Amino acid sequence: MSPSAATPSACSAATAIDQRFASLAEQGRCALMPFLMAGDPDLATTAATLLALQQNGANLIELGIPYSDPLADGPVIQAAASRALRAGTTPATVLELLAGLRGALSTPVVLFTYSNPLLNRGMETFCKEAASAGAAGLVVPDLPLEEAEKLSPIAAAEGLDLVLLVAPTTPAGRMARIHAASRGFTYLVSVTGVTGVRSTLHSRVGNLVQQLKASDGTPVAVGFGISGPEQARQVRDWGANGAIVGSALVKVMAEAHAAGEDVAAAAGRFCSTLRLGLDA
Repeated sequence: MSPSAATPSACSAATAIDQRFASLAEQGRCALMPFLMAGDPDLATTAATLLALQQNGANLIELGIPYSDPLADGPVIQAAASRALRAGTTPATVLELLAGLRGALSTPVVLFTYSNPLLNRGMETFCKEAASAGAAGLVVPDLPLEEAEKLSPIAAAEGLDLVLLVAPTTPAGRMARIHAASRGFTYLVSVTGVTGVRSTLHSRVGNLVQQLKASDGTPVAVGFGISGPEQARQVRDWGANGAIVGSALVKVMAEAHAAGEDVAAAAGRFCSTLRLGLDA
């Protein structure tokens, strides 16, 4: 089953994320959206991995900026953030890395960060710097909706989509409000709790996908818990416009690094497997 078409999010002009989802909708394809932690194990590997993911079927990429207190992340991504921080990774070096890939990296990149570093830098300054580096959007999982509604127009002024999250436990009224405020796509968390690989996805997520998509044309992407091609296909068959794969990929990369293998190549192979699964 192919995901139904989605219209661009409600903003003055189609953004890079809008355009990518519109193109995929025309093809009847579900977006593959891998997540990796910048700086794990180092920024050079991150750069190579971003390009490898692009070459192996990623349609958008979520790039984590390491933070010392990542409340939404499970143990796999927390460990990756800790390794990146020990390696000296900072928000500034992540943006420098992204800027250095201009011309080579055409896949829209969504930065995943937490509210503390964003607010410390200043919303306006951070958004300007992120856009200048080539980012297409932002995800800030611990930012309350009321603060997100302040940040969204600031981000939009720089051409960035602020992507908001909803969970199965979000009350219906608030879920509708979040979905209406989200730009680029709405990030539907498939489970309660933190990120991490799960063996199964609950069927109620499919109902939530349809509920969200019935309200407007904003694309819906499902994340948290997708561990392989089978679950990615399940998300696609529920009608989601995108499948976000984080912990499983971060684990593949960590294992490759520990074994002395080419981390970017290992990430690329895993991404290719996911893409083939989504297109089956």
